[in-house]
Amino acid sequence: MKKIKLSQDENLSIKISHQLSPQALQRIDLYFSLPVEMGISPSTLNAEDYFYSNISSLSAYHSDKVHLPLVRSRFISQRFEGEDDDQSDYRLNLNLYSYQLKIALDTDIKQTLKLKTAEEFYPAAIELADQIAGLVKKLRRYTPSDTKLSSFFENADNYLSWHIEQSFLKLLSKGPKSSDFTTEREFLLAFCRGENTYRIECKYNSQVTLDDPNRITNKMRLLQRLIEYGVVFQKKTRYLDLHLKRLVRGTVTAVIMAFVMVLVLNARSSFTEVTVALITFLGVIYGLRETFKEDVTSLIWRKIQKGRPKWQNLFRHSVNQKRILSQILWLEYINTKDLPKGVNELFQQRRQQNKQAARLLHFRCDNKVLSKEFLPGFDEIQQQVFFNLTPFVRFLKKGAGRLYNLEGQKISSQAVERRYQINLILRNVDHDGENIQRFKITLNRSEIVNIEAISGSDT
Repeated sequence: MKKIKLSQDENLSIKISHQLSPQALQRIDLYFSLPVEMGISPSTLNAEDYFYSNISSLSAYHSDKVHLPLVRSRFISQRFEGEDDDQSDYRLNLNLYSYQLKIALDTDIKQTLKLKTAEEFYPAAIELADQIAGLVKKLRRYTPSDTKLSSFFENADNYLSWHIEQSFLKLLSKGPKSSDFTTEREFLLAFCRGENTYRIECKYNSQVTLDDPNRITNKMRLLQRLIEYGVVFQKKTRYLDLHLKRLVRGTVTAVIMAFVMVLVLNARSSFTEVTVALITFLGVIYGLRETFKEDVTSLIWRKIQKGRPKWQNLFRHSVNQKRILSQILWLEYINTKDLPKGVNELFQQRRQQNKQAARLLHFRCDNKVLSKEFLPGFDEIQQQVFFNLTPFVRFLKKGAGRLYNLEGQKISSQAVERRYQINLILRNVDHDGENIQRFKITLNRSEIVNIEAISGSDT
């Protein structure tokens, strides 16, 4: 069974990542146990509003060869010289290479930052710089002469050069410092200066853009999206029950109108002429109709919709519009009795002091890979689902208390922040069977403090 990874994305967001093979079928369930004291309920956080505003998904080609030495040079191995090359093929091959290079660099930068001693860090950083220098040199060797293709190359080259410089500056900024490795550090700084000089000589960015950090950053984000063309799939979201919802609303309106007409006809037969009493009676009838129509419609719709899928995400290849992946999605508040047996048992493994009144929010995603095969060199696609937890902390108390300590005859105090804990169970079902994992997400009003995978009862 392919393992699904849950990790922190930004300060108040989490990410679910997993890989899918051709024609794979997979079901993912997330059960959020939200303490009542957080103030989350259907009346304060509508499930549909949360889905549209705070849940997003991304699907792209994926290779497990995500380290720089393993980046396949075949994506740029052919000579894109000319006039006979197909424009879309050139752009796709270039983007595949650039995207894979970026992912590999990000992966290796993270691994290098895990090296805490200067003796391990600097040799690894030097090796990384040599590898990336060789790869970009290979890329720039095939600069197209066709002006129709040069814009694609310049966009990719501009972004990669900037991203490489930023990545190594980040590496040096966060890495260990040591006076024994001054030569190695200067080599890496020179490498960064070289990339900066290269972009200036190519006149990729205007001086106005370079002088404004916001403008250059936003421009690079745009260029990043451009190199994702053909690699990251286009997504279209469809609300599944739109016509059924209209049918329910129309049916309820028709029934209520029929009932109102019966009352109106009976009223007219009871009153021989138009009087104040007749007008008042008709006003009350129509007022009640408007008052209860929406309530009755909402009540019936909730009963019908409970447990039904609500949305479909369809992912297509951005070049040929071929359908790659279909997702069927659910999001709703549920009761404890609606929990599967295995999930409920895992929730019950918490120690008694950790059990508290909570609201359950259930997210389900059924993935179906429609494509029988992927582009050459790719055996999998990576699916990522992002959850923004900001609405969960909207009603949290800001207050931070103080903790007092007695040290001899002196009393000291220190500030402590108020933290909350969300229990989350991740359930994955595919052809290999079922896997269930529980997580504790500790957060405050500004950030996720910790995400901890739990096995057995917790303390």
